[in-house]
Amino acid sequence: MPYAGKHQADEWKVATMSKKHQAKPAKPFGEVAQQVLAASGEFNLAEIDPSSTPGYVGDKKSGVRDLAAVGLELSELQERFFAASRFGAKHKILLVLQGMDTSGKGGIVRHVIGAVDPQGVTHHAFKAPTAAEAKRDFLWRITKQLPGAGYIGVFDRSHYEDVLIHKVRGLSDPQEIERRYSAINDFEASLAEKHTTVIKVMLHISNEEQRDRLAERLQREDKYWKFNPSDIDEREVWDGYMEAYETAIRRTHTPAAPWFIIPADRKWYARLAVATLLAQALKDIDPQWPAADFDIEEQQRRLAAS
Repeated sequence: MPYAGKHQADEWKVATMSKKHQAKPAKPFGEVAQQVLAASGEFNLAEIDPSSTPGYVGDKKSGVRDLAAVGLELSELQERFFAASRFGAKHKILLVLQGMDTSGKGGIVRHVIGAVDPQGVTHHAFKAPTAAEAKRDFLWRITKQLPGAGYIGVFDRSHYEDVLIHKVRGLSDPQEIERRYSAINDFEASLAEKHTTVIKVMLHISNEEQRDRLAERLQREDKYWKFNPSDIDEREVWDGYMEAYETAIRRTHTPAAPWFIIPADRKWYARLAVATLLAQALKDIDPQWPAADFDIEEQQRRLAAS
């Protein structure tokens, strides 16, 4: 994927850069996305600008073009991924989408996951547990929705709700929340051992941008259905959620299941970033088209004679 500095829209920026920087053009976004978006054990969420576009040199126009290019790449990679599984390949992908309300999880599903064949995707949006689910361990209902070989599984919210909301709203005591961090790490490590690539994404939206998006839902008839009055209640404990996210990510960012923090005030950037991470995960797996298990020439002759 070309880096956006090559596009006409950024010629002025390139021209005004120092000669030193011009001698070292930005790497393509696909080569740096994992590095610049990955969390760390001691990252500070407040230091990440939700309107920034880390690792990407470009604007919305070039970002939309690049998303289309990555979408084509994703489509072929996912088809190879699915086809290989029909002949014994064991790999799976689990994409975990977390973020405050209006952070763009639904848009990721439509614009990124929508680029691949829906036959190779499983999607589950986790709501509050039912009475029956609440009687079991918090990971029980999660395990039931894991993707099979050759599938990209997408969790719109996930097992992380059981530490985030519980911490903010005091639904579980601190000892139980601590136990859940460890349980999550063990659970995700076991997924990795079973050939599952886990990609955990936090869509990091600002308080101001969320207010604007909620306001839009109240102003447009076609958006009313998305609005929930409880969204405003959650805004009242915004700082608590930011602290809960930071703690959860620090405690569960592991080599087996890394976290990626994606600034989400610019929807086009968030979608491009997730698409790029997903494409890179498929490239790392490197699925191959299955070889024919029949005599091709013989079948060609039979077809011509039919």
